[in-house]
Amino acid sequence: MIDGLISGKLFGKPAQRTSKAGKPFAIAKVRAAGGDGESLFVNVIAFDPAPCAALLALDDGDSVALAGTLTPKAWTDREGQPRPVLDMVAAQVLTAYHVKRKRTAVEAPSQAQRQQAPRAGFDHPFDGDLPEGF
Repeated sequence: MIDGLISGKLFGKPAQRTSKAGKPFAIAKVRAAGGDGESLFVNVIAFDPAPCAALLALDDGDSVALAGTLTPKAWTDREGQPRPVLDMVAAQVLTAYHVKRKRTAVEAPSQAQRQQAPRAGFDHPFDGDLPEGF
């Protein structure tokens, strides 16, 4: 197993499935940019509730970053050329929504602290005139 972090765009809408034991899981396909300019497809499966919910909230074309275990594989295209593909068991899912929510959570306390903190050396409002040399 390889621990990995990938990012890309969803290729199709993620889907929920149920195992034979009755446990739900989510599947998705992510198109990630390869180093050679070609796309690399990553088949994603998530079993834990949090990554499943995060994947199922997304739609085709949404940006996503995933962390989990990777298994490299290959498939053969119509011309008979082998192509790389990765299978991932996702443990963590990060989306633009998560980033915005975390930034808001981090910025909110710091803004409140700035409003309460004394402004040493800045008792007078800036009048727009800069000293020489600026």
